[in-house]
Amino acid sequence: MLMGSAIALLTPMTPFAGGIAIFALLAVLVSSLAAEEKGAAGSAAAPTGIAAVLQPFVDRHALAGAVTLVASKDKVLSLEAVGFSDVAANRPLRTDALFWVASQSKPVTATAFMMLVDEGKVNVEDAVEKYLPEFKDQMLAAGKDPKETPARKPAHPIKVREILSHTSGMAFASPIEQPTLDLLPLRDAVRSYATTPLQYEPGSKYQYSNAGVNTAGRIIEVVSGMPYEEFLQKRLFDPLGMKDTTFWPNDEQLQRLAKSYKPNAAKTGLEEITISQLKYPLTDRTKRFPMPAGGLFSTAPDMGRFCQMILNGGELDGTRYVSEAAVKQMTSKQTPDALKDGYGFGWGVGGGCFGHGGAYSTDMTIDPKRGLIMVFLVQHAGFPGDGDKSHGAFKQAAYRLFGK
Repeated sequence: MLMGSAIALLTPMTPFAGGIAIFALLAVLVSSLAAEEKGAAGSAAAPTGIAAVLQPFVDRHALAGAVTLVASKDKVLSLEAVGFSDVAANRPLRTDALFWVASQSKPVTATAFMMLVDEGKVNVEDAVEKYLPEFKDQMLAAGKDPKETPARKPAHPIKVREILSHTSGMAFASPIEQPTLDLLPLRDAVRSYATTPLQYEPGSKYQYSNAGVNTAGRIIEVVSGMPYEEFLQKRLFDPLGMKDTTFWPNDEQLQRLAKSYKPNAAKTGLEEITISQLKYPLTDRTKRFPMPAGGLFSTAPDMGRFCQMILNGGELDGTRYVSEAAVKQMTSKQTPDALKDGYGFGWGVGGGCFGHGGAYSTDMTIDPKRGLIMVFLVQHAGFPGDGDKSHGAFKQAAYRLFGK
């Protein structure tokens, strides 16, 4: 518009009053073009919507950056990026940035598992040892004084439902999963859980356990007859179009990987870190192995697709992945009534919503009543200042802008 106005000033004028008039009109044209460019750049630089809510956290160095997605069951309502994927290099985050989503892997594993439940190949009420014989004769740990309370058999063998709901009695990990959690083939990691005594009676307590969900991943392998990661690729990632969800980021994806941060020593800013639970290089398929409980990398669009399928009752774009009954079971409280802790099968539940977070502060929440999906991807092992309030600020903004 501005450029057109400047040209219009030139065309009707006859004859010019010397060179001064020409230069004056050219100046108007150049100034108009510059203003036009500045306006376009300014609109991109000045965030609006959800990004505007999160920008102050970035400005005060309490948050490196975030990619957020809000969706309904059939439409992406908002996909925004704010801040930096690399603070030191001043490299802005992109909406296709890759993140280690850590324990957001658990709902993915549980969904894959429930596909096999739907097919009648596994039953959540069965004992784990039915599918993995190495768990036969697993013992319950002795008390503080082994002489007074020696190891003994638990009241019942751990059940499939207990490994999916963190009530199996298993520890978080086995002692040999050191110094990172991705060093053992899944078969070997699960065998180490079977030889590690349970910490409490199965079903009597909620205790967050990567070992339990990893065991569910191993059952997927045994029952389906294919490697766990191959099952996910063929049955979930490829058909859903989750092209960036993987245990091993390739070189191109690594260029989009958001760097990880923690508060600096003074807690006034950010310090760059690596992912402490994983072995580097992340591309290495020979020394790094898939971890069903927390090994996935993904993007906001990919996790949004997965959540849309779940919000649609297990179906998306005309393809059914898992039954409505399985989705309802996964996303409702499966911990015993006597326990206040609310957890489904691979999904955290409570307050009318369900979802899951990850170790570096990522999160996805599904609100079925409002028909809303909220994905929040950051890479923070803790926050300086008030950075920990950024997730809540995002959800409040999402509800304000898109809640029904």
